[in-house]
Amino acid sequence: MVKQNGKFELEREETRFLDGPRSRLKEFLFTFRVQWSFIRGFRKMHFLGPCVTVFGSARFKDDHPYYKKAVEIGAALSDMGFTVMTGGGPGIMEAANKGAFEAGGISVGCNIVLPREQHPNPYLHTWINIPYFFVRKYLMIKYSYAFVVMPGGIGTLDELFESLTLIQTHMIEDFPVVLFGSEYHKELFAHIELMAEEESISQDDMKLLFVTDSVPELLAHIRKHSIQKFGLVRRAHKPRWWFGEKNHHKSVKTASG
Repeated sequence: MVKQNGKFELEREETRFLDGPRSRLKEFLFTFRVQWSFIRGFRKMHFLGPCVTVFGSARFKDDHPYYKKAVEIGAALSDMGFTVMTGGGPGIMEAANKGAFEAGGISVGCNIVLPREQHPNPYLHTWINIPYFFVRKYLMIKYSYAFVVMPGGIGTLDELFESLTLIQTHMIEDFPVVLFGSEYHKELFAHIELMAEEESISQDDMKLLFVTDSVPELLAHIRKHSIQKFGLVRRAHKPRWWFGEKNHHKSVKTASG
């Protein structure tokens, strides 16, 4: 990744790993680049406490109804004591970060580095620029105790089904997944119901999704299935000076019921 005119852009080397086999040396060096991306992410996110990740479109402007709802959701999650995490870009991501930021909570972003888009939004206390989608998704899931899926596009669906797959296969705990916007998602939810009817998923898998248009219902669901279920408290991780660590989030509230 290189910085040109104040913006981060991908080098060809960072997209070449999907081109098929390369020399053993190049593949070996690539693993270190990925490892360094993980280490940078762990260092950035270590002191954040319990997060809720909000997924959604990067294309909605600030006058869009779903943008306004995402601001409301970000503020409400912050008031519950959660750190609000997003993909760090514009649209729904910016809106959720804005809600948390203006409510006095902590707002963070895992920003993906793309050739033409996207750049960190202005409502982030801290963020990390990541060149690999799989590293980014790992970090957005690793620190979160609930996932709010707002209307979005292909990337949002990718994040939704990645989360559901990890929960369904018990790779992570059964954290609540809230699909916000019943009208927008009705065809998607109908197809998931079809999968259950055709037994390509189990009827129990339908319980992994909660669909709502109500912010109070969203909060009540997360309170019951995240805070109360997992007994969330903010872990007091102390920064270690010999790692060059600093805790910039000492005043954050504790997640509570």
